[in-house]
Amino acid sequence: MEAVIFMGIQASGKSTFYRDRFFNTHMRINLDMLKTRHREKIIFRACLEAKQRFVIDNTNPTIADRERYIPQAKEKGFYIVGYYFYPDLEACKQRNQKRSPKQIIPLGGILATYKKLKVPSYKEGFDKLYSVKIGPNNSFIVDNWKLEI
Repeated sequence: MEAVIFMGIQASGKSTFYRDRFFNTHMRINLDMLKTRHREKIIFRACLEAKQRFVIDNTNPTIADRERYIPQAKEKGFYIVGYYFYPDLEACKQRNQKRSPKQIIPLGGILATYKKLKVPSYKEGFDKLYSVKIGPNNSFIVDNWKLEI
């Protein structure tokens, strides 16, 4: 059983990465779709109880945000994998502007997330961490985690 937690600012490629790598194997839990923390909690608990692999496809910029999921998933025996999407602020702003009008995030929202984004650590309870950057032709470059603070 695997719980995947994405961490990164808006328009950093998280949802596209989900579609490319996890669409056929993991349930997607995403506040943009679910709209409320209450709904998110219901789906999250259902995945835990059903032992269903899932991806938390939210920004999760702070340790406190990630604590919402890690201890509960650990308690249920899930292997916790984190993907940290390196914040290229200018590229994210450009990708955000290419979204459909209803999906564009106000610049203030992106900047607020950028300011509070904290690099993850194995101390948080992750079993495996990766870094993700967007490469040529919008490909994803995934590396084993090298940073530990």
